[in-house]
Parts: sequence; structure tokens; C-alpha cells
Amino acid sequence: MTENANLNQNRTIPSEAALIERARAFVPMLKSKAEDVEKNRAVPHSTIDEFKKAGFFKIVQPAHFGGWEMNPTVFYKVLMELGRGCCSSAWNMMILGVHQWEFGLFPKQAGDDVWGKDNTVAVSSSYAPWGKATKVDGGYVLNGTWRTSSGCDHADWAIIGARIENSDGKIDAHSFLVEGKDYQVDDDWHTFGLCGTGSRSLVVKDAFVPDYRHHSIVNYELSDRGDMYLFPFNMIFYFAGASVMVGYGQGATELFTEEMQSRQSVMSGNVLKHSPHVKGRLANAVVKVRSARARLLADMQEATEYVNRRELVPSHLRMLYLMDGAHCGKDVEEAALLLYKATSARGIFLSSPLQRVVRDILAAANHPTLNVDDNANLLGGYLLNGELPAGFN
Repeated sequence: MTENANLNQNRTIPSEAALIERARAFVPMLKSKAEDVEKNRAVPHSTIDEFKKAGFFKIVQPAHFGGWEMNPTVFYKVLMELGRGCCSSAWNMMILGVHQWEFGLFPKQAGDDVWGKDNTVAVSSSYAPWGKATKVDGGYVLNGTWRTSSGCDHADWAIIGARIENSDGKIDAHSFLVEGKDYQVDDDWHTFGLCGTGSRSLVVKDAFVPDYRHHSIVNYELSDRGDMYLFPFNMIFYFAGASVMVGYGQGATELFTEEMQSRQSVMSGNVLKHSPHVKGRLANAVVKVRSARARLLADMQEATEYVNRRELVPSHLRMLYLMDGAHCGKDVEEAALLLYKATSARGIFLSSPLQRVVRDILAAANHPTLNVDDNANLLGGYLLNGELPAGFN
């Protein structure tokens, strides 16, 4: 019997439905803390600890590290629930939790370094190649400042990105796993949205990273890794952000519905829930959010059929998935603005929970994985000339 089989035999893995229900149960608590999270510019450690106890960090963690190695769809559905409660808290869970999946791509020794004593240790990230990786004997030396590392307050390690030149002269993007002692956190996160994510910068100086603690995020090929780690890297990360955005959209429609139950028009005195304009805006917002959710889940079902057969997801689908994921940012942003416009003057007050969610949605929609303009350009170029963009093979 393999090590993985022994681990699976000795632990109980909850069902998808049970995990979703656990996430749903957090929503009232997350809503009650959302204002303080924004004011404090940080998610409480107690919230992340509760997420760990609920098992959310184990969903896509490889089995040989004690994780449950579930389909990422389960993780996405959990994020969709948490996003209804507190945008910053859900964003931290999304970032810190999706890295568990990436350890299915790293050599096993990298995971042993992080989880050898405690498999709940969290890892933050900053993938944009802000700094430089220099090849040395046995590994790389990293220098630079990597920005927007969400959840770094809760992490003991970080995955950071850099470009390196392959033996054939081509430039490749790689992830490097860096221990917390090798970087400093610069408290420079001052924003109008997602304030509580604590997405501060990581300052790295002469940090040595051994060869086994890095991997290409461009190279996509079959290997002996488990089925759930045969999904394309970009797809998993794009869809993580898209899923939490769906949660934000769901939360916004719920807040709007609740507010409009008693709101009265200052002009007519009528209860606004009877207004055809309010009804129409809510209905159209709900459809946009539901459409984004359905698209993600359909794409995941389609991709799962390939990985279950231990086949790579075809390039043309991978390109479509990037746009499908990014478009969730646009869909949810448009839904939020539909609702916000109907809140009139009350919607501009900082005391309004809905305006905070709208600001968080606007901030999240600017993330590269949720940016429709750039991703539309990539997909359109592929459809017209058949050339895969940089970052694909």
C-alpha cells in the first residue's frame, strides 16, 4: 500500500456538501467583522485559524502532506460562500488556500520543508516578476521587492515569481519558494478597496533558493503527479480569483435585497422594493453573477474530464478558460454598479456595507487574472492567428 493510500485510509475526508455548509455557516460572523477588517487593514489571525480548523486549507493540499487532494471545484464553491461575508477574508483564504494546490507541482522536498512539522503552515505569494533570480550553484539567489503579497501576515513562507532564461534561450516564468526569514514585509498596502487583505510588499535581499524549491509555471506537460494536479496552472489561479468574485457578487445582491425591504423613496415615500427600476436592476445583477458562476463550474467539469483520463487540457480550451475566468471580474463589477446606482445618496456613506463591497469588487476586478481587456487581447489574438501568447506551451 502506498503512503498516500495509508494517509487516505487513516483520515475521514468530508463531503463537498459538508465543506460548503461549513463555509456558509461562517458568513454571519464574517459580515459582523468586515468593517473592522477594513479599518484594521488586516484579517484577524483568529479568522484564518477558524478556516484551518474547518479544513479549507486541506481541500486541494496533496494527500502525502495530509491534505484531501479534492477537485479544485470544491475549493471554488467554498470561496463562493465565504465571499458573501467579508471580501478581504475570503480573498486571503483564496490566496493562501490555492497555494496548497501548487505544492502538487513542486518537488516533494519543497513541501517537506514547509509542512514537515506542521501541515497547516500558510504560504503567501507575489507572482509578478518584480525582482531578479540569478542562477548559482545548487539553486538561485533572489533580489528585489515583490508587491501585493495578500495574506502575508498569516504566512511563514512565500512563493514569488521571476523570469529566467532556459537552455534554449527562451524566457520562462518560474515560482520560487522562499522562507520567511529571507524576506521582510513592507507595510505599504494603503488602498480604497480590499483594504483588509494586507497585501503588503516582500523585500528580498540575497535569498538563496535551492533548485528543488522552484518550478516553471509555463511548462505544461504530463507527469507522474496526481490527477488533480494536471489542471493548467493559469486556469487554477484564474478561477480561484473568479470564484471569490462570484461570492462578492452574491453578497452584494443579498445586501441590496435586504436593504430594499424597508427603504423608501424620498420623492414619493413608496417602499423601493416595489419600484420597477429597483426590481430590474436586482434581476439583471443576479443574472450576471449566476452566469459567471455557471460558466466557471461548466469549465471545471469539462477540464475535469480530461485530467481524469490523465490527458492535458487542450490549448484552445485553456485560452477560452482564461477569458471565461477574467470575464467574471467584468460580470460582477457590472452587477455591483447596477445595484449601487439604486442606493442613491445613502450608498455613498462609509456606514453602508454595500458600498464597501462595491469598492472591494472594483479593486478585485483590477487584478491581472480578472482584467478583461488584457485577456480578451490574448484570446482574440489566438483565435485570429493561432499563436499562443507568452506563458503557454
